Amino acid sequence: MKNISVIGAGTMGNGIAHVFAQNGFKVTLIDVSTSALQNGIETIERNLDRQVSKEKITETIKSNTLANIQTATLISEGIKRADLVVEAATETEQIKMEIFEQMDKHAPNTAILATNTSSISITKIAAGTNRADKVIGMHFMNPVPIMQLVEVIRGYATSDETTTTIMSLSKELGKSPVEVNDYPGFVANRILMPMINEAIITLHEGVAGIEEIDTVMKLGMAHPMGPLQLADFIGLDVCLSIMNVLYKGFGNSKYAACPLLVNMVTAGALGVKSGEGFYQYKKGTKELIVSSRFKK
Repeated sequence: MKNISVIGAGTMGNGIAHVFAQNGFKVTLIDVSTSALQNGIETIERNLDRQVSKEKITETIKSNTLANIQTATLISEGIKRADLVVEAATETEQIKMEIFEQMDKHAPNTAILATNTSSISITKIAAGTNRADKVIGMHFMNPVPIMQLVEVIRGYATSDETTTTIMSLSKELGKSPVEVNDYPGFVANRILMPMINEAIITLHEGVAGIEEIDTVMKLGMAHPMGPLQLADFIGLDVCLSIMNVLYKGFGNSKYAACPLLVNMVTAGALGVKSGEGFYQYKKGTKELIVSSRFKK
């Protein structure tokens, strides 16, 4: 595999493009928005500069990485020579299904089609294509250039050959792939999201405040980040979407999203991306400030 196409220039998409390009692959980063593409490339460049300043890479590696990336606004043009297409669009089933229809239509017949979904069924996505054996999940963790894990998810029809190829490819990127089967939430979010949801319920029921809940989990459980801060970082809309997938997939009330989470997403308080969630976020400061809505 030499030619990689990544659909979606947002946080996950530009991170995936960065990692592939830095490891010598030719990458086409695709997004319908030219501004999103520009922002994506600028983010990659900033992250490369950070690596240079920490002496993790050289200026030559930075230059070569950027040279390995081109951009496109049309899926049909951006994937026509791809060996692998990685979809990293919004965590919405309908959007992913529509994108995969185009991926299946325009990518070479030999190409593997991967999705960076964190919870949506690989089997269902694959069923909408004519190459279910070549459809697989590649769930990278955020931030992609730093986090080691790649959750490799086999759909019902994913072939052994496809799985072996993606496991090996993930190792080429310096990642640690873990193979899992296709059930709601896979492993990472089946365990993580109910914990985050329970933290929100604990806040909602008045058991403790935001800082107290996060402090207990950081100091008591050795988590590097508290669950409420992590929810802000992931995006509360994404958290809600994943909880809904779990609830629908298992039909068990223990996966029902906390009403507070639902209300916050409805109000547009999505966390870091909107500037406010459980905490407030301002550019130029790293100080963690509890949202004024939750202050006593």
